[in-house]
Amino acid sequence: GCLRRVLEGMDCPRKSTQSRKLVDVLCALGHRAELLCFPERSTETGKLLSSYLEKKSDLEDHSVHLLFSANHWEQVPLIKEKFSQGVTLVMDRYAFSGVAFSGLQLVDAAKRSAFGHECYENGAFQERALQCFHQLMRDTTVNWKMVDASKSIEAVHEDILVLSEDAIRTATEKPLGELWK
Repeated sequence: GCLRRVLEGMDCPRKSTQSRKLVDVLCALGHRAELLCFPERSTETGKLLSSYLEKKSDLEDHSVHLLFSANHWEQVPLIKEKFSQGVTLVMDRYAFSGVAFSGLQLVDAAKRSAFGHECYENGAFQERALQCFHQLMRDTTVNWKMVDASKSIEAVHEDILVLSEDAIRTATEKPLGELWK
């Protein structure tokens, strides 16, 4: 069966690296898997978001929230098509990031050369976003799994792979639901 795996979390704890690694290993294990990253920066809304995130343009907070939402919605036809084809989608962020970032200062992330180049990459903002993620995780209708991203890249990858393989095994037992319906 098809499955949606979403890697959510704070900025710079290697979600993109882990997402790519997961797609690679799932494909190697014989699954049809593809990566989808958010924001999807090639669309018109994605270009506006990219410019805003890279501090090249200034937008009002409410309009940024709407752009993130629109960016997700414009991908829904593709997502549904992939699911109908039996493709497992690994998503580097999705709706929860938009909610958390709209409303844990990672010491390791702050040391990376690229950290801080986008407008949401500052300690105070990240701390508020972390609090929002903790609130979102109280929603028992979502099957949250927490992974300790402070481990090595390979150890984190192994944790994510074990959780993903378990989810793929159980995905055929129940229909794929829609988020917040």
